[in-house]
Amino acid sequence: MTYTHEVAVRAEATLGEGPTWDAAAGRLLWIDILGSRIHTYDPVSGRRTTRTTEQHVGAVKPRAGGGLVLNLRDGVGLLDPDDTFRWLRHEPVLGRRANDAAVAPDGSLWAGTMRYDEAPGGGTLSRITGDGTADVVLDDVAVSNGTGWSPDGRLMYYIDSPTRRVDVFDFENGRALNRRPLVEIEDGAGFPDGLTVDADGCVWVALWDGAAVRRYTPGGELDRVVALPTPRVTACAFGGADLSDLYITTARVGLAAPDPVAGSLLVVRGAGKGLTQPAFAG
Repeated sequence: MTYTHEVAVRAEATLGEGPTWDAAAGRLLWIDILGSRIHTYDPVSGRRTTRTTEQHVGAVKPRAGGGLVLNLRDGVGLLDPDDTFRWLRHEPVLGRRANDAAVAPDGSLWAGTMRYDEAPGGGTLSRITGDGTADVVLDDVAVSNGTGWSPDGRLMYYIDSPTRRVDVFDFENGRALNRRPLVEIEDGAGFPDGLTVDADGCVWVALWDGAAVRRYTPGGELDRVVALPTPRVTACAFGGADLSDLYITTARVGLAAPDPVAGSLLVVRGAGKGLTQPAFAG
């Protein structure tokens, strides 16, 4: 199958990341981590907004009661519907920042961190509930990245990028158990970064320095490849009214001669069928 991409939003994001479809608002959320910016894009009207955060932002997700939850350098913060900011958890660690995050079927936020120098064991993956209670799930992560759940909520997928693996856990009562590899990305194909799970239970994986998004079956078989014209592909998510369009974020950071597409938000129309994503219960 051959896919054709379009540039949904032409941008020069340093580290574009974290596309998330905000169904209640009919818009796509995405971020520039190192640019400290939150972007929104309405594919119907074409309206775009940009908001600057006071520190590096690793992820942004909708909240069930309105507003946004932010995975920030120094912890997890909340933007209320009136645009008021407050910390849910403030726990700065020198040399560490937030990275990717995802909302579980139970409404909890699974928030990743990493060291700026990407030192092994310097990052974490934590489960944060709506009242701010946090439990560290993994405490020996290098670059905490894509996280997602199967359509029935019984499996959780997770990427620590330097391992070159997509791992799978059993997911029971809010706990991730029995970690095991699902996919290992071969040398020369890039590193797994962000991921999303579709309605068939297949896992779409963005490949940093791989110029592609790959789709893997629940059994770990390579099923489809979306080839892209820029190397640093960071994350992907389904959006649009029927969740059939695959939005893809990209980065310019570290490229000696960035191509014209690097840092833009891309879209592949009709790529598949996504899942409705839960909002953070806080």
